[in-house]
Formats: sequence, C-alpha cells, structure tokens
Amino acid sequence: MPESALGVWLKALRGERSLRTVAEQSEVDHAYIYRLETGAKESPSSEVLDKLITGLRPSERNAEILRFLASHPNVDPGLAEFAQADDAVTPEELHMLTTVVNRGTRPDYATSLARIRRYMREDDGG
Repeated sequence: MPESALGVWLKALRGERSLRTVAEQSEVDHAYIYRLETGAKESPSSEVLDKLITGLRPSERNAEILRFLASHPNVDPGLAEFAQADDAVTPEELHMLTTVVNRGTRPDYATSLARIRRYMREDDGG
C-alpha cells in the first residue's frame, strides 16, 4: 500500500521511538499505528487521534496538522514531507497548499507557499 501524508506525519512525530513505545504511551495498538503509518489504514477516529497526540506529545502545530491530515486522506505525502522539513509552514498554509493545482510532473511546494504568503500579506494590507 502506498504511503500516506498522515503516515509520513506520524512517522516523523514518532521519531526514534519504537512502535511499541508509542503504543504503550498512547494506548493504541502498535499494529494499528503501523497500518496508519504505511497507509493501509486512513482516517482514524477522534478518540484514536486524541490518544496518539497524548502519547506522541507533539507541538500544537504538529497536532493540528496531524488532525488535518487524518481528515484529508488524499493529501500528497510529498506535501507532508515538505511541511515536516519546514517548521515555519503553518497549519493554515498547509491547508491552502492542499488546494493548489500543480500542473507538471512535480509539485513545487516552495513556490506555491511563497505565492500564498505573498497573497496573505497583500490581503492583510502589508
């Protein structure tokens, strides 16, 4: 099964911790976490997300993005990797990036993000 954006985000939040460690800390079955990470399962319930957030202890930004990705299973995993690599990408910007139509072979998230930020500055009168 192909990787999902949610899976990319979960793996990054888990970091060096084992699946079993996160499972114990979150009270979510390690096999289920693995299936979420690999894309075999999508869209966990709010209860499971709450437990994962409790166990993973992510920043507010990362928790908000985790919730967004769980409710939007069609987000490109490459976009999740892009946002993971740049802590300055806000959840709102990530959401906007999911609506950008990329024409061509590879999405250029950095250019799209720059355009979104420029638009947001202009919209705020800055």
